[in-house]
Amino acid sequence: MDPLKRILLVEDDPKDMELTLNALCEHHLVNEVVVARDGVEALDYLYRRNTFAQRSDGNPAVMLLDLKMPRLDGIEVIKQVKMDAQLQSIPIVVLTSSREVSDLEQAYKLGVNAYVVKPVHFPEFVQAVKEIGAFWAIVNEPPPNSLKKP
Repeated sequence: MDPLKRILLVEDDPKDMELTLNALCEHHLVNEVVVARDGVEALDYLYRRNTFAQRSDGNPAVMLLDLKMPRLDGIEVIKQVKMDAQLQSIPIVVLTSSREVSDLEQAYKLGVNAYVVKPVHFPEFVQAVKEIGAFWAIVNEPPPNSLKKP
């Protein structure tokens, strides 16, 4: 049996988090989805510290990352991940409400794999998340160190 590909969802808005999780569930993805509520929690997860100190080995197959968050924003998370040789191969999909050209340009310059603006209407949002989840969790071959160990 193939190991499952883990998804890291970094989202501070409880409604967007719930919608994203529901959309992934509707697509019948059985992947583990770990939720970090801001950039600090995301880095804690990636570096296996604080509440995530005992998590299983391996990097996520993909990180779905909001940009506008308290404590540490998504751009800073991208910078730190892409500067770390152990983390830089993690695919990052920005999933944000920001349509600012500067955010888009900066995210791509830093090395994100995709930039998706959250649709305003619920059905479009659910469809976008389903497609993102299906591609990154099922179709895409992740970096070797991202598979969940049994």
